Amino acid sequence: MITIGIDPGLGTTGYGIVQLTSINSYVPIDYGAILTPAKQPLSLRLQVLYDSLTELLHHYHPDYAAIERLFFARNITTAITVGQARGVAMLALAQAGLDVVEYSPPEIKEAVTGYGNADKHQIQVMVQSLLGLKETPKPDDAADGLAIAICHLQRVNFTRLVDEAEQ
Repeated sequence: MITIGIDPGLGTTGYGIVQLTSINSYVPIDYGAILTPAKQPLSLRLQVLYDSLTELLHHYHPDYAAIERLFFARNITTAITVGQARGVAMLALAQAGLDVVEYSPPEIKEAVTGYGNADKHQIQVMVQSLLGLKETPKPDDAADGLAIAICHLQRVNFTRLVDEAEQ
């Protein structure tokens, strides 16, 4: 089972592609961040995001897709641009034939660290540990993308195990 996790943002969109190889064994396939130049028009930045995600999806053919749910609204301008980036990401995922599952930041933190209010460093360290990486994933957005993918794989795996036990 391969999952892509997306941490959407207009300037930086983090992604993580993770494979579940056994009950609790995760293998990192790829991770990083898609950057869009701040000086470009919004439409071009969204196109860069869409094209980059589409390329990743065509290259890795994930089975599942998960994205962070918009969770804050302190700055309305930021919320709008993140919402636009989420929309473009969700479109790319849907056009690749993937159902998209959304997780809130506390759900992701709980799944990866066991604590829904974990800070960025705690998430990075746990992602590093769960994936057996030599270093913490950088940038933070890439670590978040990996955490989102792990969160979804845990949910899928748990559901599968429950279904098998009921049969």
